[in-house]
Amino acid sequence: MATNRLPAGRGIPEIPFAAPPGTPAGVEVLGLAELRRRISPANLARPQRPEFHQLLTLASGELRHTVDFTGYDLRPGSWLWVRPGQVQQWGDVTRAEGTLILFRQDFLDPATLTAARVDDPHAPLLSTPVAEDAEALRIAEVHLTREFHALGRLPLEVHRAALRHLLSVLVLRLAHLTTPVGSPVPETDETYLTFRAALETEFTRTRRVEDYAQLLGYSARTLSRATLAAVGLGAKEFIDRRVVLEAKRLLAHSDRTAAQIADQLGFANPTQFSKYFHQRTGRSPIGFREDVRGRDA
Repeated sequence: MATNRLPAGRGIPEIPFAAPPGTPAGVEVLGLAELRRRISPANLARPQRPEFHQLLTLASGELRHTVDFTGYDLRPGSWLWVRPGQVQQWGDVTRAEGTLILFRQDFLDPATLTAARVDDPHAPLLSTPVAEDAEALRIAEVHLTREFHALGRLPLEVHRAALRHLLSVLVLRLAHLTTPVGSPVPETDETYLTFRAALETEFTRTRRVEDYAQLLGYSARTLSRATLAAVGLGAKEFIDRRVVLEAKRLLAHSDRTAAQIADQLGFANPTQFSKYFHQRTGRSPIGFREDVRGRDA
C-alpha cells in the first residue's frame, strides 16, 4: 500500500499494492492508527482508485467512506468491501479505530475467487452481519491479524499459505452472510444475471432496453420485471446508472475531454452526452469533474 505520499497528477491517482518489506506479497493487515501514521488525513481525504481489494471493519467510532461517489456510514460491526477500480474517498479517520485488510485478487486460490464472487462488480459494498455472522467474522479477522503479525514464527511459504487460508475464510463468510430472520431470502434470477452480464459488455454500444431484449431473447418488459425484482429499478434506469457511473469514473480519473468520453461511451456527439449526463446528475460533465477535483486540490 502507498505510505506517506499519494501519486501526483490531475486525475484520481491509482494506488498499486505494495506489501511492507519482508512480508508476504499479496496481503496486508493494519489498524487505522497505522494507516493514519503512514498517510496524512489530507491525502486520505482525496479521491483515489486502488488496484487491490480492501476490507474495512470498525472496532469503535464511526466513519463515512465514499465509494464510486456514494457515501457509506460505517459503525462497529459493519464491513465495507472496496474492489479494484472503484473510486474511493476516506472520511474523517481520526474518529474511528478498526482493521483494514488489503489483498491482491491473485493472492486467493481460484476456487475461493469463484465461491466468494470476488470479482462481482455488483456485490454489496457495505454489510452489517447478524450476531452469529458478526462473531464468526470477528474471529476470522483476529486470527488473520495475528497470523500476519507473526512473521518469522513459521517458514515464509507456510506463513503465506496460512494467510491465504485465513483470508479465504473471511471473504467466503462475507460473501455468504446469513439473511436476518424475517427478511425475504433473495433468489438468483437468471434473467437478471444474464442481463447484468450483457450490460457490462455492451453498455458502451447501446443504452436501449430493446437492444438487450433482442440480444438475449427476452421481451423488454421481462427485463424490466427482472431488474425491478432484483434491485428495485426498471431496466432503462438500470442501464442509465451503469453508463453514468462509468462517465463519472472517466471524468474523475482521466484527463479525457468530454468529447473523447462521449465517443468512448457510444454517444453520437458531446452535446448528446452532456445533456444525458446533466439530466441524470444535475451537473454538467465538466462541472462534475471540477467538483471532484476541487476536493482533490
